[in-house]
Amino acid sequence: MTTTASEIERKAGEAKAAARRLSTLSTEVKDDALARLADALEARAGEVLAANAADLARGRAEGLSDAVLDRLTLSEARLRGIAADVRQVARLPDPVGETLEMRTLPNGLLVGKMRVPFGVIGAIYENRPNVTVDIASLCLKAGSATILRGGKEALQSNIVLGRIIDDALRAAGVPDGAVQVIESADRSIVSEMLAMKDCIDLVVPRGGEELIRFVEKNAQMPVLIGGIGVCHTYVDADADLDKARDIVVNAKTRRYSICNALDTLVVHAAVAPRFLPRIADSLGDRDVELRCDARAYDVIGERPNVVPATDADFGKEFLALVASVKVVDSYEDATDFIYRYSSGHSDAIVTENYTTAMRFLREVDTAVCYVNASTQFTDGGQFGLGAEIIDATQKAHARGPVGLREICTYKWIVFGTGQTRPA
Repeated sequence: MTTTASEIERKAGEAKAAARRLSTLSTEVKDDALARLADALEARAGEVLAANAADLARGRAEGLSDAVLDRLTLSEARLRGIAADVRQVARLPDPVGETLEMRTLPNGLLVGKMRVPFGVIGAIYENRPNVTVDIASLCLKAGSATILRGGKEALQSNIVLGRIIDDALRAAGVPDGAVQVIESADRSIVSEMLAMKDCIDLVVPRGGEELIRFVEKNAQMPVLIGGIGVCHTYVDADADLDKARDIVVNAKTRRYSICNALDTLVVHAAVAPRFLPRIADSLGDRDVELRCDARAYDVIGERPNVVPATDADFGKEFLALVASVKVVDSYEDATDFIYRYSSGHSDAIVTENYTTAMRFLREVDTAVCYVNASTQFTDGGQFGLGAEIIDATQKAHARGPVGLREICTYKWIVFGTGQTRPA
């Protein structure tokens, strides 16, 4: 048995043993553990930031992109935000044991569903050390154990965060093994995890398309897919152009390295002559390169930040200060274009026409549809979920930001008064 194999096998076994006790853990114990964790993140910020600095230094030496380094970076402000998200999870209602859809059948049986934990949730992710805390806190509140395998880029950060989590949970009386952070950077551990269907009930990949497709192809347990964001904002013929400018600038530049950042701007031809030069100036001031189709390029003209687009610039997640631009003749053309190129993550329309807005919400097949707002809001914390385990883009049991309720499963419950089934 290899060292890496022994680590994952040992930790998976401990997580499975902890899951049974976690499923019946009281809300008070879980909330106390989360409160202790939030306090510890702030009190031990120096440890976390020192480890993160080492990860960043190694990442720069290895030539990681600015987008990856941004996702990897922790700061005192970001740690306070992570701690705030943990406290928000503690304040949310406990989903475990919640009953729903109860109804009485003609034979007198009372039938319904009860939310229950999944058991053990495995997460395989890249770059972002905040994911370690987000997933651990959500799964704890939802009564599931977790096995967390972060990327080598954030290895030291994740090791320290894992130890802080472990200390806080143990002090609150949470069963040992509830949160397992894998401390090996050996890539073979991912394949080990994906074969552990007897220990892991659900696996969540977060990272680039290569990682997600690998997990989807090789996992022997259910997979919750998400994260790949090719996000559009459509500026309609009836848009308020000042509002549109602010939305587009925020959607692209607030944080360009996240999966819900704007990738493609779609503009109705009726407003393109008035809007495109303005947005080119605003985005140019923020060092955004615009890759424009022929019609958009003709309207904007030659500028330092404007280049002709190629076919490869549409349907692409840039994760950089780059956006593609498309001019269309109608709402139908816009939605056809989005249907073709969207990854089903987050898409927006800017319009003052109520009918058009409602058509967009009904007709655009994406996990999160926006009217007159930036796609940067696709986030569990922003949706009142405290945090999220993933932004799911599949059409399974959960879609969009996945919070507490979505990482529970359910069982049917039946109350009788002595009923027996006739022969």
